[in-house]
Amino acid sequence: METRTFPARPLRDLATTSLASTGVPEPDARLTADSLVQADQRGIGSHGLLRLPLYVSALRAGGINPRPTLTWVRRHGAVAVLDADAALGQIALDRALEHVVAQARHHGVAAVAVQNSTHYGAGAYWTDRLADHGLIGIVTSTTGPAVAPHGGATPLLGTNPLTIAVPTADDAPLTADMATSAGAYGKVVAAANEGRPLPEGWAVDARGRPTTDAEEALSGALLPFGGAKGSGLSVLLEALAASLTTAAFAHRTEDIWADRGARMNTGHLLLALDTDAFTGRAHTERKVSDLRDRVRACGATGTHVHAPGDPERRAAATAAREGVPLSPATVDLLDALATELGLTAPSDLPWTDGGTDTPGGGAT
Repeated sequence: METRTFPARPLRDLATTSLASTGVPEPDARLTADSLVQADQRGIGSHGLLRLPLYVSALRAGGINPRPTLTWVRRHGAVAVLDADAALGQIALDRALEHVVAQARHHGVAAVAVQNSTHYGAGAYWTDRLADHGLIGIVTSTTGPAVAPHGGATPLLGTNPLTIAVPTADDAPLTADMATSAGAYGKVVAAANEGRPLPEGWAVDARGRPTTDAEEALSGALLPFGGAKGSGLSVLLEALAASLTTAAFAHRTEDIWADRGARMNTGHLLLALDTDAFTGRAHTERKVSDLRDRVRACGATGTHVHAPGDPERRAAATAAREGVPLSPATVDLLDALATELGLTAPSDLPWTDGGTDTPGGGAT
């Protein structure tokens, strides 16, 4: 299904105003909006504006707290525990990131475990910010129950994402940002919205039979990537993201996709390593740049090999020139939300700006 492109600024404004309409303070709304639009710019539509109507309805229903009181439950040297009071996950991660940056500078390494949170968007939004500070960033999270362990048929685990970013000397960081399910849950939702089949091996139906039907997958379970290896990684990431706090395991949560008023008590773990505390930032970044260059150059004649993060950054460069790509199903969801709030719907935008903040030619 063909995507359409839209100017970035009005999309951010629509998301900001929509979130603010539920009582979210404007700075928090704008930060969250920026994370969603950036995901779409980077080609990660599963974590982009597709999520905005869900956030808004959950804020209205009480599943997400628009004005939380974030509390440090424990601070012990380089380690801290943050209670997010059911905040937007972006707000919780922003607070956690400020803490790990400061503490990593002091201790060389820092970690914040977060409890009582919600979805934080694409993990690269956070780890790349750490890389901008010269820090190696790692983040993982619990989610709602969606994934059957290897050999199982019951959605016991979350999609349990893992994101790692390592800074380089002369380019964007090397970044891997992935769910431990064969496909991200948001991609399955998008496929269901658009009537598209799933790739084989992504899911089973409610009876445990392999399916490529996205609706059947949502009623059944996703599968881990890589069979037993991905399943084992998913279990351990869930343990890391939940067991250090009072956060809930996936099988003990009500998914906010099914109940907008559910308090999911999502857990995150954010870690930062200060490269200056090891062999020095310049040394680390030179070595990582060399590794990146060798990865890119190792293909057969006439082929190109991507280093981690390359496809997303190429997508962002295209979006900067041509506009933010959205699927028709996502556009329909945003149009409905905008109409409800009396805002300009994406489909009614009279221009596109090639993704920048300056109006340009006709809509595409």
